Amino acid sequence: MTAPRNHIHPIYDRTVPQAEKEALLGQRGMVFWLTGLSGAGKSTLAVQTDRRLHTAGHLTKVLDGDNIRHRINANLGFSLAERQENIRRVAEIARLFREAGVITICSFICPTIEIRAMARDIIGPDYYREIHVSAGLATCEARDPKGLYRKARAGVIPDFTGIHSPYENPPHPDLRLETDKLTVEEASTRLVQYVVQEAIP
Repeated sequence: MTAPRNHIHPIYDRTVPQAEKEALLGQRGMVFWLTGLSGAGKSTLAVQTDRRLHTAGHLTKVLDGDNIRHRINANLGFSLAERQENIRRVAEIARLFREAGVITICSFICPTIEIRAMARDIIGPDYYREIHVSAGLATCEARDPKGLYRKARAGVIPDFTGIHSPYENPPHPDLRLETDKLTVEEASTRLVQYVVQEAIP
C-alpha cells in the first residue's frame, strides 16, 4: 500500500529560480543525454567532455550508468521494468542539477525510444539534448572494454542489450557521434562544441 502523501509540501516556488543560478554561473542548466550500446564510447566521451568544460571554467556533472547503479540504484536489476525505473530516477536527479544551473552529462545505454522520451519529459524538453554515441554491434563487441559481451555470450549476463534485448537507435538525435569513424579526440571536440553552443551564452 502506498503511504499517504498529504503531508508532502514542495517548496519549489520559494527556492532561488534557475535563471538566477544560471546568471551566477554564466551558463544554462542543460542535460546532454548520451545514449548508445555498451562499448560505443559514452563514458569515455562524458569524462573527456566534463574535464574540458571544467578546464574552460564551466560547472558540470557526469551521471554514469555504472556509478549510479553502484550506489543510488544498487537495488535495481536489468529487466526492462527495472531499467525504466533506473532511468526515471536518473532523469529526476538530472533535473535537479539542471535546475541548479549545472551542465549535466548523462551516460546511459537507455535502450528504447520510449524510455528516452520519459527522461526527456521529466527533465523538460527545452533542457534535454539527445546525443547518439553510435557504433555498430561488431565494433562494440570487439572493443568490449568491460568484458560484458563475452559474459553475455557465455550466458553469465542475461537480457544484455544488443545480444538478448534490442537497442532502438534514436531516429532524430540532436547530435550523432559515429565513434567507429571518429577518434576519441574528434568525437569529444564535436561534443564540447555542441555543449558550448547550447549551454554557454
